[in-house]
Amino acid sequence: MSVVEQYARAHIVTDEETQDPGAVPVVLRYDPDNDPRSVRFGLPGPHEWTFSRALLEKGLRAPAESGDVRVWPCGRVQAVVEFHSPGGVEVVQFDAKALVRFLRRTYTAEPIRN
Repeated sequence: MSVVEQYARAHIVTDEETQDPGAVPVVLRYDPDNDPRSVRFGLPGPHEWTFSRALLEKGLRAPAESGDVRVWPCGRVQAVVEFHSPGGVEVVQFDAKALVRFLRRTYTAEPIRN
């Protein structure tokens, strides 16, 4: 097993007074051959973020941040990932168990050896 790719549903948190768009698909990706310390989150549209796998793990237990990404638990079953860019902030809420399952899979993935 090399690349780990998992699809998750998440809610984009917004302060707009429009109707909640519901859950959106997010692609969680880990490639130990390319960057064994990082994970990628692909949000709808051209939005993709790469950040430390350790940050995701820490943020599921207690608030953690590194650079433009913050992660924290939200209650007992949710987790929030906040992405900052020059264009604004995206706040995404996940079921924590989906992120835990993804992390577990990343730790069993091994680089392809030639």
